[in-house]
Amino acid sequence: MLVAVVMFSIMDALLKLLSAHYPPFQVAALRGASSLPFVLTWALASGGLKPLLRVRWSLHLLRGVLGIGMMATFVYGVHRLPLSTTYSIFFIAPLLITALSGPILGERVGPRRWVAIGIGLIGVLVLLRPSGEGMLSLAALAVLAAALGYAVSAITVRLLSRTDSTQAMMVWLMVMLTLGAGALALPTWAPIRGEDLWLIVGLGVAGSIGQYAVTEAFRLGEASLIAPLEYTALIWGVLLDLSLWGVLPDSTTWVGAAIIVASGLYLLRRERVHVEAEHP
Repeated sequence: MLVAVVMFSIMDALLKLLSAHYPPFQVAALRGASSLPFVLTWALASGGLKPLLRVRWSLHLLRGVLGIGMMATFVYGVHRLPLSTTYSIFFIAPLLITALSGPILGERVGPRRWVAIGIGLIGVLVLLRPSGEGMLSLAALAVLAAALGYAVSAITVRLLSRTDSTQAMMVWLMVMLTLGAGALALPTWAPIRGEDLWLIVGLGVAGSIGQYAVTEAFRLGEASLIAPLEYTALIWGVLLDLSLWGVLPDSTTWVGAAIIVASGLYLLRRERVHVEAEHP
C-alpha cells in the first residue's frame, strides 16, 4: 500500500506537469493510453482473454463515464491547486463511500459514522475557506466533484467484484478512459511535445505499478488496516510541492486536512469493530 501511495503521488505530480500544456480531457486520455499497454499485458498473462469478455457491460460503462469525469475534474483541480491541498480535499472520498454504501448497497451506517462524516465535511469547509483558494474556487469544487466520482466508482467496484475479475475492471477502465476522454479532447487536442514523452511514459509506469500494488494490498491485507496508509499521500504531496513548485501548505490547510483524516480514521476503526462484532 505504501508503494501504491508513492506511485500514485508521482503519477499525480506528472498529471500536474502535463496539465500546464494540455487540456484536462487530453491529460485524462494520456493517463489511460499510457497505462493501457502495461495493464493489458498483465491481464492477458495472469488471466487470459475470457475473463475480459465475460463482464457486466452496463456497470463497466457507468464506471468508464465516472472515470472520465473524475480524471478530468481532478486534472483541472490539481493544475490550479498545490498537490497537498488537492489531496486534503480529496480525502473526503472515503467518507463519501461510507455515506453512499447505505442507500446503494444496503449497508448499515450507524449514527456514529454519520457524525464522523459530518465532521469530515466540516474539515472540507475549513479547506474551502472564503480567503485563500476561496469558498467558490472552481478548482476546489472540481476536486470535490472528482472525490464524489471516485466514491461512486468505488461502489460500482464492490458490485462488479461479485461477478467480474480485477483484470477486467482495470483493462476496461483504461480502455474507456483512453477512448472516451480522447474523443472529448479532440476539438482542443494539442500536439504532443517531444520533451513531454518521458512524462507520459512515466505516467503509464507509475499508474500501472500503483494500480497493481493497491490491488494486491487489499487482496492480501485487511481493508481497515491498509486503507489508513492512503493518508501518507499528504506527506508525498508536501514533498513534491516543495521540490517541484516551491510551495508549502498554510496552517488552515493543515487544520482542514487533520479534521478530514481524523474522521476518516475513526470511520475505519468503526468499520473494523463492526466486522469483528459480526465475525468474532
